[in-house]
Amino acid sequence: MSTALPMNSSAETSKSARSLGVTGRRTVGPVLLLALLLAVPWLPTFWVNLLNNIGLAAMATLGLVLLTGVAGMTSFGQAAFIGLGAYTCAWLTVGTDVPGWLAPIAGSPWLALPAGLLVTLAVAAGLGAVTLRLSGHYLPLGTICWALALFYLFGTLESLGAHSGLTNLPALQIGAWSLDQPADMAWPIWLLLGLALVLSRHLLDSRSGRALRALNGGQAMAESMGVPVFRTKMAAFILSALLAGVSGWLYACNQRFVSPAPFSVTAGIDVMFMALIGGVGHLWGAVAGAVVVTLGRNGLQDWLPSLLGQSGNYESVVFGLLIIALMHRAPNGLWGAIHRRWSRRVDPRRAQPAALPAAAPLPRRVQPTRGQPVLEVRGLTRRFGGLVANKDIDLTLHAGEILAVIGPNGAGKSTLFNQLSCVDHPTSGEVKFLGQSVLGWQPRRMAAAGLSRTFQHVKLLPSMSVLDNVAIGAHLRGRAGLLRSALRLDRAEEARLLGEAQRQLERVGLGALSHVEAGSLALGQQRLVEIARALCADPSVLLLDEPAAGLRLQEKQALAELLRKLRAEGIAVLLVEHDMDFVMNLVDRVAVMVFGEKITEGLPAEVQSHPKVLEAYLGVDL
Repeated sequence: MSTALPMNSSAETSKSARSLGVTGRRTVGPVLLLALLLAVPWLPTFWVNLLNNIGLAAMATLGLVLLTGVAGMTSFGQAAFIGLGAYTCAWLTVGTDVPGWLAPIAGSPWLALPAGLLVTLAVAAGLGAVTLRLSGHYLPLGTICWALALFYLFGTLESLGAHSGLTNLPALQIGAWSLDQPADMAWPIWLLLGLALVLSRHLLDSRSGRALRALNGGQAMAESMGVPVFRTKMAAFILSALLAGVSGWLYACNQRFVSPAPFSVTAGIDVMFMALIGGVGHLWGAVAGAVVVTLGRNGLQDWLPSLLGQSGNYESVVFGLLIIALMHRAPNGLWGAIHRRWSRRVDPRRAQPAALPAAAPLPRRVQPTRGQPVLEVRGLTRRFGGLVANKDIDLTLHAGEILAVIGPNGAGKSTLFNQLSCVDHPTSGEVKFLGQSVLGWQPRRMAAAGLSRTFQHVKLLPSMSVLDNVAIGAHLRGRAGLLRSALRLDRAEEARLLGEAQRQLERVGLGALSHVEAGSLALGQQRLVEIARALCADPSVLLLDEPAAGLRLQEKQALAELLRKLRAEGIAVLLVEHDMDFVMNLVDRVAVMVFGEKITEGLPAEVQSHPKVLEAYLGVDL
């Protein structure tokens, strides 16, 4: 029997549309940027100032898109990091108490840029080390706290001009060209924004970008695939802060005056609005949101007083109502709506995803000798307060063996899986992997040692392609970091990682759906994607939590054949499953759990006739 599983060809439309949509965006963006810069000399000064403000806001918002839309962490402190970049530039160029050891860079806005980025990096690293350990609603509340602290610090320090700020900053100079006019500053603002967009696109299209996105799919999943969760969160936080710092430096050079007011928590909320309105999941959403918020507020400030005949902050009221209406009509933001409409207009027959470049296969790990114990569990007990989820469980899994753990709902099977993969830790007992105790290990270390898993509830990134979802599983088989990825120096490694992901997709029968968004697949296909992702890690032990749930008969047969081939390769498979026909015709041994305890273990035929199993699980009336 072939291991190719049936595929759903109806998803081809989504695949082709998405492919052409990405190509179109990459072409349109640089053309619009070039046209904008060429038009600047003919625009009135008022509009040039608006364009510069949009560019500055878009730079800071881009950082928030990476932090919130990509990595899934909400921050209201982006304006504070803008302030760090701006104040560092102002203090170094016009400050009166700059220490002597900084004298070589004092007075130069260009040298103030790296200095500002270093200050921003140091502050962001310190704040992130504390703030990013918070979760849920405590994380955004934490960002509000330090944003308030930095805002009041800017207005308190006399060396920063207190509430009066710092004035008479020198203009940027490029040779004899002094960038002292708004039209001159448009070039560095928009060129740096364009560069940031390009580097961000490169970053997301890489191993490091997939690690950032994996944070949005659940930290347990990310760490089980080998992603260093806290380090990756710190990288996203610092990268977001650095983009805000660049925006602050440009702001100081453009205004040539810095005071605390633009860097308040309210300004940070405005940046969040820009990200949400533009599309927090899209890089170009940062530009779209900056355009809408900047032009919208400016227009309302001019229009409402003439309509109402009085002054006031009515523009904030009306603008807030418009934001609510927009979020109802376009919950994914303006750029998300544009992307969706663009995709619908694409003829799928005219667009095909680009073929993956040829690449050498990734090296494989040496598998344990067939029959060798690879996973040993002795006296495993897990208590949650007064609830005993697992009690004195003993299990042994051998290389080249398929062992099933069955039991009714609530038997503690998923709790057992979490302890074996170190997502959770036992209250007592011992777990050994390849003869080594894993007590106290983290999931990432287990993944590196050769244990990979799927989840009872599918954990995929629905807006990412199937191929990228699977490639997350190969994270530990690559080495390229953020800088190499952003500079496109990782292409050879990236080709090998994606090639491995494609091979595993073909192995489970989904090779033709590699460029479809994972969220568009049926549940059964999504489970197969999870299996392909687990195989992408090149495991010695594979933990499968209900792999056949949602599969049709033919798909189950093909999956069973695939698992037999994995067993023949020496891979050990431990699975939890409720489909008894699937289990009994496939596995070598069966362990039965009831109320957290193992009641029996043996060959499938023996277990099927065991009185306790018949009573507890296989349909005998109690």
